[in-house]
Amino acid sequence: MFTEQLSIANSRTQLQDTLLKDIFYEGSADEYKQATEQAREAVLHFLEHNKQPFSGVKPATIKAAVAAVNLDAPLQNYEELMAEVYDLYIRHATAFHLPQYIAHLNCPVVIPALAAEVIIAAINSSQDTYDQSAGGTFIERRMVEWTCEQLGFGDQGDGIFTGGGSQSNLMGLLLARDHFAWRKDGVNIKQDGLPPQAHRYRIFAADTAHFSNQKNASLLGLGEQAVIKVKTDHRFRMDAAALRQLIEAELAAGNIPIAIVATAGTTDFGNIDPLPAIAALAAHYQLWLHVDAAYGCGLLLSGKNRHLLHGIELADSVTVDYHKSFFQPISSSAFLVKHRETLKIVQHHADYLNPAEQDYEELPAQINKSITQSTRRFDALKLWCTLRLMGKEKLGMYTDKMIDTAAATAAALQQDADFELLSDSDLGVLVFRFAPARVVADLSALNLSIKKSLFFDGTILVASTKVKGEFYLKFTILNPLTTITHTREMLEAIKARGFELIG
Repeated sequence: MFTEQLSIANSRTQLQDTLLKDIFYEGSADEYKQATEQAREAVLHFLEHNKQPFSGVKPATIKAAVAAVNLDAPLQNYEELMAEVYDLYIRHATAFHLPQYIAHLNCPVVIPALAAEVIIAAINSSQDTYDQSAGGTFIERRMVEWTCEQLGFGDQGDGIFTGGGSQSNLMGLLLARDHFAWRKDGVNIKQDGLPPQAHRYRIFAADTAHFSNQKNASLLGLGEQAVIKVKTDHRFRMDAAALRQLIEAELAAGNIPIAIVATAGTTDFGNIDPLPAIAALAAHYQLWLHVDAAYGCGLLLSGKNRHLLHGIELADSVTVDYHKSFFQPISSSAFLVKHRETLKIVQHHADYLNPAEQDYEELPAQINKSITQSTRRFDALKLWCTLRLMGKEKLGMYTDKMIDTAAATAAALQQDADFELLSDSDLGVLVFRFAPARVVADLSALNLSIKKSLFFDGTILVASTKVKGEFYLKFTILNPLTTITHTREMLEAIKARGFELIG
């Protein structure tokens, strides 16, 4: 009997060991090492063997390959797993680190931040309360304080890390709406909902501003109609005179201006709205000023070009995307306010998590500043590791180099009769099209064909946009490894493909 019971106990122990080997705990260190080593080898293979930014795989091909996987039949080991992941994902992943990727606002990432990602994923802290992330709470707060210092907000600034620029922009408009309602009418929207006059609230943003403004106005119950688009100048920046006229027109129509959204680094042109002039209008009309610096925040690092952000210190709130211009892995963003008291608008107390009676000076809780995330990654560690190992000055040099490359590329476009450049850029976005004099065909269709052809070759990935209904190509220079030699080569390839398509 005893022998039989011992056999059963041993079997249970073996089964338990088998079941527990996949959980990250003190007994699975060898398993963790094996898994991460296999993953590391897959990434190194990606770095060493990718010579172009995209494989060119067609959607139907990869869709069929993913659909063919039997999810009810687990693989036997990490070698098999990584082989499958490599075939389905890594080999077709867009290589943002290659200069020939020059499409969207995706930056290459710095290695200190990648080291931080290993720690973040394994230890898996949640940044909502102090008892879930003690050191993490204060590291995040220090990174927020540091960013506020760079913005010129002084010691009353505050903020929180978010999942991205659209979320940060949502927080900006939420605070603008609720702050206005309370200040003007004594209405607590968080408690009582929208007042009857909310349908007349108006938000002003340039016609080149990010689309999240419309989406966020809708989410806030104001409707997309609340966003008034302001025309732009010859460099596609908000026209301050037109802004004043629109504010006056909305007031005359009986509507209620509540906020202005200025952009420091537009997605399509990389230009910065005239912040001082806009801030003056915000102050005159007592409107909340939110600056979307998701892209342009890289200028905070620059000694040479920091002046381009003059006036940002006058904002009530700012969006910063570290995963665009600080070379951080996705996601790493923040929402910052000039006056920390305004963040109380988003507080909500739950007895099990952040009770109202708790002393938050003694036991801080970052969840008091968040609107959409309770469980939240410790993304601030990536920025901490980057600054501590690399420093602000080196990051700023990267920013300056990209701006210089964009300026040289703009000059090359202007000097080439086969191209038409729409505007230069404060940062690194150039909108242009292949337009040789002898071509009388549909230029929009021709440039679209060039883009598609190069994309499915996988050789050069460019972005595109439409301006006044016309299709244009777009370079987004967000890689300090990209040189004028690279951009000239890409322009020559675009030209050659264009003439080839013309026949």
